[in-house]
Amino acid sequence: MAKTTADSGQVARAGRNADIEHWDVENEEFWEKEGKKVASRNLWISIPSLLMGFAVWLMWGMITTQMQNLGFPFTVTQLFTLTALAGLSGATLRIPASFMIRIAGGRNTVFLTTALLMIPALGTGIALMNPATPFWVFQALALLSGIGGGNFACSMSNISTFFPRKQQGYALGMNAGLGNFGVTTMQILIPLVMTVGIFGAIAGAPMELQSASGTLIGRIEAGTDTWIQNAGFIWLVFLIPLAFAGWFGMNNLRTITPDPGTPVQAFGKILGLYAVGLITSVIGMLALVWLNMWIALPLTIVLTVFALRMIPGDIKPNIQKQFAIFSNKHTWSMTVLYILTFGSFIGFSAALPLSINVIFGNMMEVAADGTVTRVANPDAPSALTWAWIGPFVGALIRPVGGWISDKVGGSIVTQIISVVMVVASAVTGWVMMQAYNSADPNSYFAIFMILFVILFAASGIGNGSTFRTIGVIFDQQQKGPVLGWTSAVAAYGAFIAPRVMGEQIQAGTPELAMYGFAVFYALCLVINWWFYLRPNAYVKNP
Repeated sequence: MAKTTADSGQVARAGRNADIEHWDVENEEFWEKEGKKVASRNLWISIPSLLMGFAVWLMWGMITTQMQNLGFPFTVTQLFTLTALAGLSGATLRIPASFMIRIAGGRNTVFLTTALLMIPALGTGIALMNPATPFWVFQALALLSGIGGGNFACSMSNISTFFPRKQQGYALGMNAGLGNFGVTTMQILIPLVMTVGIFGAIAGAPMELQSASGTLIGRIEAGTDTWIQNAGFIWLVFLIPLAFAGWFGMNNLRTITPDPGTPVQAFGKILGLYAVGLITSVIGMLALVWLNMWIALPLTIVLTVFALRMIPGDIKPNIQKQFAIFSNKHTWSMTVLYILTFGSFIGFSAALPLSINVIFGNMMEVAADGTVTRVANPDAPSALTWAWIGPFVGALIRPVGGWISDKVGGSIVTQIISVVMVVASAVTGWVMMQAYNSADPNSYFAIFMILFVILFAASGIGNGSTFRTIGVIFDQQQKGPVLGWTSAVAAYGAFIAPRVMGEQIQAGTPELAMYGFAVFYALCLVINWWFYLRPNAYVKNP
């Protein structure tokens, strides 16, 4: 015990951003004297950095909507491709990001991955200043914005190592829950900053809206001046100070990363890992054009994992050691359960605006001869006004899910929210069907929004409970990579959910998508019960 006290004193005397040689948070004395303060500081720098990651990753949903309103010379299909490319790269980059902390260190990783977000933020702002910017430039920027999605895996992996098992639900719930506010922040902030020339002449001249738009506070008519470039530039205001905060305020834990190398060497490892993910993301996007989505996405995952195994040099043995997680059955059960929670959250975040626009933007009109046609709904609700509510609730309630799970166990909470999601998804499907085929779809909008808020709330609570379960099941060396891997697979929900719902809405059967999700949620009920709640479960209610 004397050694622990001495070592903890060394932690106190070290600089705020120094590498920490001794870290034993399961020791109560060490945690209370030294560990809690250091862990909290790293957590509160990590949260806004992750928030910015989500904002930059998912900004294309709002940007492409406004590009269409401003008359950029791209088809609707091309604009949706930008959103899909960002979603695909963000999910794929989580796979290499899962292994960064063990190889490069937490401080090095969070600093560089936050600083890298300045590239797509600045580049997007410059590209949006000119409607004649080639489409391939926007494709490249959407691909790079996926770095923000990848950052979730390394951020969660890092924070999980700073807190004891008894506080895994709280720490990971806070980091992910408040970090997820990047979705809501982006959905509210981008429409607002586009209405004002806040950067003056530096950001260039405004453009006139060709079609009506909107913000949180109301409708914006065609002909209004709009600074769409601000949708990229605004993030630099936050990213620059956050990069400094990460470098001067966070720590590498040598108990987790024994040999990160010099900062330059660590940065080289991080860039190499992300380069692998970016290359396989491009291959995955081409595969989506040539193959079925259900073949292309697994192919992208397999190619990324294979490429990581082939990386030469000092990185290779470290990554192969971490690949031991794939021989653990709990890695796979928790991957499915994390798709249930985070996959639903991020998927519905991307799909909700599309659903509002298509289902409520039109209505059925019955002619005198009894024929039915689908026409525009003049009083349709605006997706830009309403779409932020669900992600806001889901992110806000996530830390609550972690806190409750710390008290009663993660798996019992996961089981309860799974039941809620089965019922809510099925009922939502029925309501979507009624609204789509109605002459007055607006009468269904309130219940539609309430049901989606319930789905977001349940998925948010479930995110907290699954974090807690992973933190309890896996040891210090494995829980970080497992968190990263499960979050990577679940993040493909940002691509799958809009695609599936869009196809079914276009076919006139929006309910089938939600019924399909309900069947999947029922399967998750069985998996969670079998692994963690039945008598003689592998691990009882972790």
